[in-house]
Amino acid sequence: MAADLGELLVPYMPTVRVPKTGDRVFKSECAFSFDSPESEGGLYVCMNTFLGFGREHVERHYRKTGQSVYMHLKRHVKEVSFPLFLLDLELNRDFNGEDFEYEDEAKLVIFPDHFEIPLPNIEELPALVSELMLHGLCVLLNAPSAYKKQELESWDEEIQVSRHARSLRQLDNGVRIPPSGWKCQKCEMRENLWLNLTDGAVLCGKWFFDGSGGNGHALEHYRETNHPLAVKLDTITPDGADVYSFEEEEAVLDPHISEHLSHFGIDMLQMQKRNGHHTDNNARPRVSEWEVIQESGMKLKAVYGSGYTGLKNLGNSCYLGTVMQVLFSIPDFQRMYVGNLQRIYDYSPLDPTQDFATQMCSYTSRLVLPSETGEWSCTVSVCDAEMFSFQHQQKGVSPRMLKALVSRGHPEFSSNRQQDAHELLLHIINLVERNSAGSENPSDVFRFLVEERVQCCQTRRVRYSQRVDYCIQLPAPIEAATNREELLAYEAKLKDAEENMRAPPEPVRARIPFTACLQAFTEPDNVPDFWSSALQAKSAGVKTSRFASFPEYLIVQIKKFTFGVDWVPKKLDMAIDVPDFLDLNRLRATGLQAGEEELPDLMPPIVTSTNSSFLLCSVHFSQTSPEIDEVAVMQLAEMGFPLEACRKAVYYTGNMGPEMAFNWIIAHMEEPDFAEPLSLPSMMDPGPSTADSPMGAATPLANSPPEESIAILTSMGFPRAHTIQALRATNNNLERALDWIFVHPEEEESDALSDMADTEPNDNAFSNANSHSDSTLSPDRETSGPRVKDGPGRYELFAFISHMGASTMSGHYICHIKKEGRWVIYNDHKVCLSERPPKDLGYIYFYHRLSSS
Repeated sequence: MAADLGELLVPYMPTVRVPKTGDRVFKSECAFSFDSPESEGGLYVCMNTFLGFGREHVERHYRKTGQSVYMHLKRHVKEVSFPLFLLDLELNRDFNGEDFEYEDEAKLVIFPDHFEIPLPNIEELPALVSELMLHGLCVLLNAPSAYKKQELESWDEEIQVSRHARSLRQLDNGVRIPPSGWKCQKCEMRENLWLNLTDGAVLCGKWFFDGSGGNGHALEHYRETNHPLAVKLDTITPDGADVYSFEEEEAVLDPHISEHLSHFGIDMLQMQKRNGHHTDNNARPRVSEWEVIQESGMKLKAVYGSGYTGLKNLGNSCYLGTVMQVLFSIPDFQRMYVGNLQRIYDYSPLDPTQDFATQMCSYTSRLVLPSETGEWSCTVSVCDAEMFSFQHQQKGVSPRMLKALVSRGHPEFSSNRQQDAHELLLHIINLVERNSAGSENPSDVFRFLVEERVQCCQTRRVRYSQRVDYCIQLPAPIEAATNREELLAYEAKLKDAEENMRAPPEPVRARIPFTACLQAFTEPDNVPDFWSSALQAKSAGVKTSRFASFPEYLIVQIKKFTFGVDWVPKKLDMAIDVPDFLDLNRLRATGLQAGEEELPDLMPPIVTSTNSSFLLCSVHFSQTSPEIDEVAVMQLAEMGFPLEACRKAVYYTGNMGPEMAFNWIIAHMEEPDFAEPLSLPSMMDPGPSTADSPMGAATPLANSPPEESIAILTSMGFPRAHTIQALRATNNNLERALDWIFVHPEEEESDALSDMADTEPNDNAFSNANSHSDSTLSPDRETSGPRVKDGPGRYELFAFISHMGASTMSGHYICHIKKEGRWVIYNDHKVCLSERPPKDLGYIYFYHRLSSS
């Protein structure tokens, strides 16, 4: 018999591989489902690709790849003892603990005839076959799981201490860095900013090909001053910060970072003193908050079955679990990933662990559909926790494979640290957008248009524009608290306790009406560095926002987290009476009103410089107007390109360096005016009058995306016409335009019309703002703009995510979802009926539109 099996194996020996260093071995979870060695059918590991498959999916892999040899792993779990008690929602009990014993079994299985060779019997095979198979099996069995290896790597970051850290010289120049409002000292950029630890200069980082980054002024500053270390401003936490050494050309560690930051008024030591529990997820700064949100002390009934499956906490992964639970409860996501399950599975790539659609199908189906094995659900819908038994334990499913995929390449989500659930939600929506090109896009239900009205305070003239958004962020005005006197008394007692070294008083939670949050959202905001085209100079400007369309599902985030003046990050302790029903129709945008006069369509002044001699293109000179980098111009000219073409390239790429300008030159070499002199817009001319315009109105800014933005996208290989279309559709936002291009590949005009016909017909789809479409929207906006599912602005609350702890980077997340008319609490792998949902303590709220009937 052994000889026969040996002969049977011989034809397949060339396909059998031994795992090498770097190979990922998936021996703990199926690539399509949550089957594991503990499942009833065990797990089949391909001896060529090392992918794992459950019993119902291994046949598909065999048919697709022809791989016939698999190692079948089966773990038999035996219960030792388990006390019958109510579920404790405060504890994340590990069911693979001391209460169970395990017996592991491994054997070879040959498809398609399912010949089985138990592991002990392999030695009886012919010598050559048994030696190779035993070696391969031993290596595979002892290889670390793909995700265990990834977790270890995520904790082990090879970052060395900078040799400049100990002896860093800091200038006593009186520089103090505020906790917000930063901008580059040379170009006024407000993102990717770095603080030089020697002189306190705040400058932008280098530009990246994905459109992010800056203009490289931090590196330029180092070349001028040789000040070696800089810290990225938005990464400063009580645990440290991202530090870069220009001299060593790599990210480094600075053991004295708190001392170096305190030199500029950033007191990290005080942060650590107040938030000493920052990295401890078991620390509970406000016991009452933890108890109220988790509904501790109540006899909660466990819930099982379809839609009531929990997700295991992998260690600081609760932010992922809560977001996915809410998304997978939305019918559009279920239709996309459950309704198309077989098609997506059948057309999945050879490595389904790296395919976004496949993994979304896997998780959506397992959380929504009834379990086939009964391991994490049972046939009854509600089960009293006192009748809890081993067979019906809420074991939950592990999100390892999905977490690894959605966090790939992301510096924060790929770590094992706690993250902000709101940031992950937007990241997931972005991934869904990118992976839904040419197919149904479930994230359409969140998309809506925001109308922004900017007014020059001096001339009272206005400009209207629209942008795409997926979530509204509501400020929480503490000054509107209904218990303001109580809060003032608490602050006085707290100050007195600190001065006299006494125990602090019992905290007082601010109670803020939801209407006050909405009112704060609608209030005019000051526009920093506003340039008035009517005055052709900087002036005071205010901006108001309204809904140009209402989404089918509305996401509302309460801005609970802030920085104190001493850089101490803190979570505002507040309760907001969030309503079950919400009517936002009064916030519908109205567009240009009678009597309003629009701002002229003029660009800010451009300033060029040659050998320190400045040529002003406007009589109104601005110190912050961009200059043409003559050094970059000369570098390009030395390559043999015409001087005027080089100047145009540097100008139209926004002084982002010779590399970007070179890409612009390559993309525009065939244009007839390539070598013509740069023609800058004249600021002396107030612009074409209405009578002179063939359209009867001045060409609006919305119709003319910045040439530098067009150049950046065309340098990436996208057609110019498609690039302009994307920028128009996203209010000239580069990042959103790039996403829009991926979601809306180039199509014929008829296809674009067809796409728009698929959206819900509504005469008010872009609000009354379309009444002035000639002045604010491009002529083809209605056929090429972002798809929105507009409708009435009346909503009902159906889910909310809550956070416990002092910071988004620590603590714990849970969510409540309303299903079948009752609220259900999802706390990692535990799912129970909610007795008292803490709707006033939520962080992110989800509403669905009410029918018009």
